[in-house]
Amino acid sequence: MAGPLSSRPLGGVKTRGIQVLPGAHSQDAALDMNLEHPHHTDSPLSHRLPAIATLFLRLGLTAFGGPAAHIAMMHNEVVKRRKWLDDQHFLDLLGATNLIPGPNSTEMAIHVGFVQAGWLGLIVSGVCFILPAMLIVLALAWVYVRFGSAPQAEWLLYGVKPVVIAIVAQALWNLGQRAVKSPFLAAVGAAVLVSYFFGINEIGLLFSAGLLVMIGKNIGRLRKRVMGGFLVPSFAGLGSLTFSAFLATQLSLSVLFFTFLKIGSVLYGSGYVLLAFLRSDLVVRLSWLTDRQLLDAVAIGQLTPGPVFTTATFIGFILGGLPGALLATLGIFLPSFIFVAISNPLIPRIRNSTWVSGLLDGVNVASLGLMAAVTWQLGRASVIDLPSALIALISLALLIRWKVNTTWLIAGGAVIGLLTALIR
Repeated sequence: MAGPLSSRPLGGVKTRGIQVLPGAHSQDAALDMNLEHPHHTDSPLSHRLPAIATLFLRLGLTAFGGPAAHIAMMHNEVVKRRKWLDDQHFLDLLGATNLIPGPNSTEMAIHVGFVQAGWLGLIVSGVCFILPAMLIVLALAWVYVRFGSAPQAEWLLYGVKPVVIAIVAQALWNLGQRAVKSPFLAAVGAAVLVSYFFGINEIGLLFSAGLLVMIGKNIGRLRKRVMGGFLVPSFAGLGSLTFSAFLATQLSLSVLFFTFLKIGSVLYGSGYVLLAFLRSDLVVRLSWLTDRQLLDAVAIGQLTPGPVFTTATFIGFILGGLPGALLATLGIFLPSFIFVAISNPLIPRIRNSTWVSGLLDGVNVASLGLMAAVTWQLGRASVIDLPSALIALISLALLIRWKVNTTWLIAGGAVIGLLTALIR
């Protein structure tokens, strides 16, 4: 799967979604507000697209911490600050991303762009979210190839990770208030949270929770008539495809592209699942990478902002230079654009269906349960001493009380990390 400014009252009044400032009736002021709130019906596409591009370029440059953190930052931006979506719509998009393969936070960015500006918005939001991370990873890959090792930046993560934990915690609270509509849904979410720590598969938990809530909410109807078959599409079995016709020991850019296209088309789950796919294809079957190179590639993907799937950019550059990097990146992200384009128009129909709406409610609370579990794990790894605990608590207070832009919080965390490294 990504920093918001506060939506502080400015002392004006709102008219048809545009906040009118006292004394600011000029055409320039109106244009600025349209850029800030491009969901306004009078806002032309020429205003909406720059706003979308600006937002997702910034998120792609500052969104550290993995999909949970990226989604938390998007929630702050598109729901709390810009009000492009309400909480329920955001949750429905999040549930939809969990039902399809691919990187969740990237697919959320693509969904938001599609909702705001149609097909052009879909392309602009996705490309802008991916591009900063891809360029950063390209630069690091060049350093790696030239000097034979990955740059170390533990000092950066020391200060940034606690801030990320605070951002995710606030998003969990806000989304949870909307998603947990009944004690039954709260129990399902809690069960998913606990089950995750027993090692139960994430995809199994998502679909099980969805089916349980769907049946639970419609049990009365189920007694009156026999339920028709409900088929949940699954792409997991495709993970065993080997593309044997394409496999070769010698590096081929076409094989590289199709390998990453396959991974992007079938991959559910976390970055650890990505690691398993990459190792199976690139280390074991094709023998293009060593385990050390693969771990370095995944570490770079975790270290840099934006989607973790830019690991593909790093690997592509190592194997095939700039053409390899571009093809690998295109291959792994292209399926996400296609899946979102297909699934997004179906979301209103899903929500209006009593049966499938229950499925989506279950997937939503399960998503938050998994998000909470991952946050707990990240928190234990990130808040390791008193200074990092203080960073997390102060960041949470600044978010809740003063709604400080998360971009500034992450920048502040990076500065604190640098100062800590210099002192030590």
